[in-house]
Amino acid sequence: MMLDAARRLVTPSARSDVPPFMVMDVMAAAARIEAAGGHVIHMEVGQPDAPAPKAALAAAQAALSGPLRYTESLGIRPLRERIARHYGETYDVDVSADRIIVTTGSSAGFILAFLAMFEQGDRVAIASPGYPPYRHILTTLGCEPVLIETGAETRWAINGDMLRAQHARTPLAGLLVASPANPTGTMMTPQALAELIGTAEELGIRFISDEIYHGLDYAMPAETAARLSQSAVIINSFSKYYCMTGWRVGWIVAPEPLVRPMDRLQGNLAISVAALSQIAAQAAFDGRAEMEAVKHGYEVNRRILVEGLPKAGLDTFLPVDGAFYLYADVSRFTADSFDFAKRMLEEAHVAATPGIDFDPQRGNRYLRFCYSRSADDMREAVERVGRWLGRG
Repeated sequence: MMLDAARRLVTPSARSDVPPFMVMDVMAAAARIEAAGGHVIHMEVGQPDAPAPKAALAAAQAALSGPLRYTESLGIRPLRERIARHYGETYDVDVSADRIIVTTGSSAGFILAFLAMFEQGDRVAIASPGYPPYRHILTTLGCEPVLIETGAETRWAINGDMLRAQHARTPLAGLLVASPANPTGTMMTPQALAELIGTAEELGIRFISDEIYHGLDYAMPAETAARLSQSAVIINSFSKYYCMTGWRVGWIVAPEPLVRPMDRLQGNLAISVAALSQIAAQAAFDGRAEMEAVKHGYEVNRRILVEGLPKAGLDTFLPVDGAFYLYADVSRFTADSFDFAKRMLEEAHVAATPGIDFDPQRGNRYLRFCYSRSADDMREAVERVGRWLGRG
């Protein structure tokens, strides 16, 4: 009896029962191979290989000589003003610094946005395939993620007709989209994004735009929802374009009525983002020339994969518009992308993420390759995959 009571005291909550982010499991398996002496080509995790901008590193080094204390919950004012200026410089959009909330990466941005925008039980639509933590965070917070399947006919993006049809079936409180998208790397045209936002607002559906891969656009310039709507919530981060994943600093552009609620939430949940990361992030804007050179490297890698993977046997993939992902159809070789990825890692020592992580229905047919490493790694990966599939 006492043993049963003790077990109940340490039983995890039901809402903690979310699936793992599978890419982390792939990373762990790759690490075990490397610990045994193997050489793995890492194409599983979506993070840049390059360091943070030199200006960011210098600013952080200088800041270490002084006190690093709590900051305002919304973030240090100079960083918020610099982010606001970025919208004018990059998109020719006037955004007030008062609407900027600095967050612990985009992940904390999603948590703050979901808590401030939705009630328990609210339904929030996301594209499938899509970034797994969207649905996992929503589920943990008591909301219901609603997956809208996308396809080639809409360039793997939700459009207004699809949103309207889904809302008629199951009324929605919110919609979250990303362009460029993870895992597909596809982008929405400015016209398509404007039409979708207009439909959402007409239907009374709150709109969140994940713009974390802005700057990493090849097919067309990325459009910000800040230009198209005053009621949209925009989430971005220094992780991808600025190569600062481990610094854990991002931001939200919030409609004015949501700023104070997010401020209160941040103050209670985290107090503030690490001061050192905020100081470095402010300086990162001075490193755009370095980051454009890094982006050029991604474009080279993109070309290596687009030209090389078909020769290796993987000749069907989605449009490679932006970010640093290629989403490849492997159904001619397997009906189980998880097993395929596992064998490719163990036998070819190439790590990629199975599509089932991003699309519970059709992901067994796909693999996501991240091309943020060196060009030499990309060439070697193509050769290894080709040999493994009998094409080398």
